[in-house]
Amino acid sequence: MPSNDVRTLLHTVVPTTAAGVVAIAVSAGVAGGKGAIGAAVGTLVVILCMGTGMVVLQRTAKSLPQLFQAMGLMLYTAQLLLLFIFMAVFKDTTLFNPKAFAFTLLASTLVWVAAQARAYMKAKILYVEPDSAEGEKAEKTGSSR
Repeated sequence: MPSNDVRTLLHTVVPTTAAGVVAIAVSAGVAGGKGAIGAAVGTLVVILCMGTGMVVLQRTAKSLPQLFQAMGLMLYTAQLLLLFIFMAVFKDTTLFNPKAFAFTLLASTLVWVAAQARAYMKAKILYVEPDSAEGEKAEKTGSSR
C-alpha cells in the first residue's frame, strides 16, 4: 500500500478510534458494562468495514482507474447497507446494549466520513503523473544544419 494510502487510512482510523473511546466512556457511564461493550463493538465494526472498503477502493484505483468513481459509489452504498444490517441483526441482543451499539455505529461512521473527507482534501495527490522520461530529453530548437 503506497504511503499516501497509509497516511489517509491513519488519518481516518485515529479520529474514529478517539470517537470510539469517548463513546465507550459515555456508554459505560449511561448503560454500564454492557453499554461499553456495545460501544466497543460498534466502533470496531465501523473501523473494520470502512477500513476494508478504503483498501479495496485504493486497489481498484490502482488497477482499474476507469472504474474508480463507480466502484466508490457502489462501495459506500454497500458499506451503509452492511452497517444497517449489523444494526438490524443485533437490535435484540443481550450481549451488549443495542442502543449504545447503534449510536456508536452512527457516530463512528460520521466521524470516519468526515475524517476521510478531510484527509483527502489535505493530501497532495497528483492526479496527473508527470512522465520523467520526456522531461529528461533535451528539446531541439532552431534548424538542424
